[in-house]
Amino acid sequence: MPLPFEQVSQPLRYAEELLQRFELLARATTSDNLLGDLAEAAAALASCELSQVYLLDDTHTRLSLSAEWLHGCLQPKLMTSLPSDYDGEQLLQYCLCQNRVLSLSNLTGSQHATPFLPPAAQAWSSLLCLPLLNAQAQVCGLLLTASAQVREFECFACTLGKLGNFALNQLQLLRQLSAASAVPATHAPVIAPCASGYGLIGDSVSMRGVYRLISKVLHNPVNILLTGETGTGKELVARAIHDCGFRRSQSFVVQNCASLPENLLESELFGYRKGAFTGADRDRKGLFDAADGGTLFLDEIGDMPLSLQAKLLRVLQEGEVRPLGSTTTHKVDVRIIAATHRHLRTLVEEGRFREDLFYRLSHFPIELPALRQRDADILRLARHFAEQACNFLQRPPCRWADASLERLASYAFPGNVRELKGLVERAVLLCEGGELLPEHFNLQPAQEAEDSSLNLRERMDRVERNLLLDCLRKNRGNQTQAARELGLPRRTLLYRMERLSISPANA
Repeated sequence: MPLPFEQVSQPLRYAEELLQRFELLARATTSDNLLGDLAEAAAALASCELSQVYLLDDTHTRLSLSAEWLHGCLQPKLMTSLPSDYDGEQLLQYCLCQNRVLSLSNLTGSQHATPFLPPAAQAWSSLLCLPLLNAQAQVCGLLLTASAQVREFECFACTLGKLGNFALNQLQLLRQLSAASAVPATHAPVIAPCASGYGLIGDSVSMRGVYRLISKVLHNPVNILLTGETGTGKELVARAIHDCGFRRSQSFVVQNCASLPENLLESELFGYRKGAFTGADRDRKGLFDAADGGTLFLDEIGDMPLSLQAKLLRVLQEGEVRPLGSTTTHKVDVRIIAATHRHLRTLVEEGRFREDLFYRLSHFPIELPALRQRDADILRLARHFAEQACNFLQRPPCRWADASLERLASYAFPGNVRELKGLVERAVLLCEGGELLPEHFNLQPAQEAEDSSLNLRERMDRVERNLLLDCLRKNRGNQTQAARELGLPRRTLLYRMERLSISPANA
């Protein structure tokens, strides 16, 4: 039996209006028009009095109200911006951080705070909030609808979500076209500086890749493993993730796992109860409790003793901490960011690191590039460190001699950014005429010029030694991977290391 005409025509009318809204969004020529059309479309399709469009900035640290449709008209654009912890806006925070649709059909008498909704003569009763995703499936904003009537908005979540995601991708295209049109036709395209530096310095391709990975974890509570050679700035990256993420209003606690003996490290991390050991005359909270609600950065995690690795795994799996001398556990909410310059998989194979902890920590690894892989950033970092040193010494800025810049640009920097910082600070101290000259920098000269008395064999050995050292450092001391990259049997690599006096500790 065919359905009545009214039951058939209503879905058809809704589908027709939805297609018209998609067409209208596709024809938008400016960002403001596009966002305003999206807000109007959401209000019309859901038959509600209010719709709002919120967008995250490029660094994912600010959430801004970008368009608002209220009682049948588009509201003037206001520079309303919320920090990334969204203090007081827990509903928005839930949708952003959990990537979940939120539908509330009765806000009257609810415990949920809604200060982001505009004041109205009649209190808001129903609300729908859904995340907006870009082409890479990253949460980049929110679409919100609200009504003073008790409504079930959940049935609109699917269509409004698709409409909002389409508008977000259109917005990205409009911004790309606007940026391209701003480049003069007589000049070659210039790569724009990365807007998502998170307070870090560097615009090289490898650092842009790091910024992209950081953006994926700012509003997700996953644990992170930072890897890379020593001196690449792992603690700076960990602090940037904390300062720009949703835990920024809580504590950031740092502990180097290689700096304390096993017993001291255990009591430092987990705390202890009075009488747990000689000298424990009172209860003391550990770093997990100090970082509760925030971030705990565990540097040199590869040097953590095996016995403590088991306790750390318990915290990661269950979120529970048991202090020394206690028979009970308690819950903590801590994000762990671990860092190491070692190759953890090799340590697992050698039985020096727990395999289950390795897989738990490496859920989201971020490898930091060595400075020699960031050619475009070396001089920029050098100028920054020189400016910092001059400010600290309260002296005028130093000029740079072209020869000094050339020597820095051609140096390999085995100590990475830490070495560069030390070299520049020393040069500023030595500089007396206001200009940084090559002799102010303690750089090794070209190897052939170091000793002209070396014969051909000795020079070849020196070149081979440097090549092996560089490859070993690149692979963080993993001899098997270094031999594979050099195309040598591992036994041959070990023989050449012994002949050239290369200790594994040097790698």
